[in-house]
Parts: sequence; structure tokens; C-alpha cells
Amino acid sequence: MDTPPLPAPTTPPPRPVVASNDRLWAVLCHLSALLGVGLLLPLIVYLVMKQDSHYVAANAREALNFHLSIFLYSLCCIPLVIVLIGIPLLIVIGIGSLILAILAALKASEGGCYRYPLTLRLVS
Repeated sequence: MDTPPLPAPTTPPPRPVVASNDRLWAVLCHLSALLGVGLLLPLIVYLVMKQDSHYVAANAREALNFHLSIFLYSLCCIPLVIVLIGIPLLIVIGIGSLILAILAALKASEGGCYRYPLTLRLVS
């Protein structure tokens, strides 16, 4: 009886090489809320770089969708402040957005693209 050949060892596919300038723009898009420019920076970067760099455009689009979602979620919590449940929800949204933005920036600095959870995909 012939034994089947052993499968070749699998190695992960090499990650595409991303220029450091592209990584910088991607990280800045994710951290734009911490820098005080919120929606403006990812929007401008997306509109300017979508033809030049697919990597930067994907990260800027994801950051823009995230910031728009956070804005909409916060707007929905404002009427709930009257019932006193809105205040803890706004605090949770703020802390969660801070943590997720830092995680996304770390992923972008490694050359990847982070998909935010619970994000409305408004810009495609």
C-alpha cells in the first residue's frame, strides 16, 4: 500500500509592503478623534488618497464609518439623558471608541486594516 504524500508545510502569505507614509496617514485617520479633528481628517484623506493608495483609502473609509457611527450613537443617547440612562451609555461609548481607535491605529501601523465592530457601513 502506498501512503499518501505528506502535505507541504503551510506558511502564512507574506503581508504586502506598505510605505511608511501610507501607514502614517492610516494611523492618523484612526486617531483623528483624539487629535480633535474627528470626521474631517478621515474624510479629506479618503477623498484625496482613494485613487493613490488602496491601503490608505480602506483605513480612512473604515475610520470615517466608525466616527459617523459614534456620532449617530451619541446623538441617540442625548434624549436618554433625561431618563438618566443616557449618561452611562455616553460614557461607555466614549471609552469604547477610545479603545477601539487605539486598537485600529496599532493594526494600521502594522500594515493591516481593522474592521470596527458595531459600525454602520455608510461610506463604501
